[in-house]
Amino acid sequence: MADELDELLDFLSNTSPQVRGAAADIVRGLTGDGDGLRSLAARADRALPALLRLLASAGGGAGEAAADSLVNLSQDADLAARLVALGAVAAAMDVMVKRGADQPKLARSLVMLLVNLTQVESGIAALLQVGDEKVQGLYVAKLVRSFCRSSSDSEDEDIFEHIASILVNISKVEAGRRVLMEPKRGFLKQIIRQFDSTNQLRKKGVAGTIRNCCFEADTQIQNLLSIAEYLWPALLLPVAGKKIYSEEDRSKMPLEIANALSHEREAVDDSEIRERALEAIYMIVMQDDGRKAFWSVNGPRILEVGYEDEEDLKVVGAYELIGSLLVGKGEIEQDQEQVEEKP
Repeated sequence: MADELDELLDFLSNTSPQVRGAAADIVRGLTGDGDGLRSLAARADRALPALLRLLASAGGGAGEAAADSLVNLSQDADLAARLVALGAVAAAMDVMVKRGADQPKLARSLVMLLVNLTQVESGIAALLQVGDEKVQGLYVAKLVRSFCRSSSDSEDEDIFEHIASILVNISKVEAGRRVLMEPKRGFLKQIIRQFDSTNQLRKKGVAGTIRNCCFEADTQIQNLLSIAEYLWPALLLPVAGKKIYSEEDRSKMPLEIANALSHEREAVDDSEIRERALEAIYMIVMQDDGRKAFWSVNGPRILEVGYEDEEDLKVVGAYELIGSLLVGKGEIEQDQEQVEEKP
């Protein structure tokens, strides 16, 4: 079997496109089960470079088969790191830009490959292009542009939905958050607007990206508040519950939020989205300016109503954490403001 596998890997570099394509199909089949993955992993020094060359040089089915194989192999963190060292991030981005429009299946597989590669630190650094100021953020710009471009009305054909997971991965590190939050680029504002999507993977990715970026709230609070018209609806509506809010409550809210809470609506069923939204709110209201902005949109009332219907214990805990912070600081500040306003 070992000799047969070595011969198969040789065929990946054959001069005949038909032979390369057939070999790539067989390798893709092998990566579909544990035994095949282990056998190929043992020959990673040969298999990975051969598949990357095939990905970069071949069109049609051979390139797609190579991409699918790399997706399966890169689920292993060690193999993902080795692929990054071989230049897989640059290769994936280059092929996606050049051939993605004509080969949507290939583009989708390349996005999934980047999801796996950005699970390791070296992959995140490669995607952010850390160390090269002239091009730093260029790959991210291309991915955000693709992510924010609607590819299809059908979720089954959403080529770029998994970019949501890439954004979450890169926003876990400070360098990634810095790129996403740079005001001139406007990436975060573009990403937040995708929260209106009906695609749950997109919504969850947006919520996770916002939450991660809010770790920079202590130094980036003004940048966050500069996109408040997009930020507050994305954070507050998922945790507002299903009740119709009173006219008095809505009169103290921005129009977009007030309109959404003026009628019955479906609750956000995914508890992870609600939890991430609340964690982001907590980090914002820890800052004085963030807390004042939160009161200005009647945020405490929204959390009060949403809390009444919440059943998930983790999410309940997130509500209560914000509540304890507001009781400790927010109400005191409100009382002080009211005293100052009296003639």
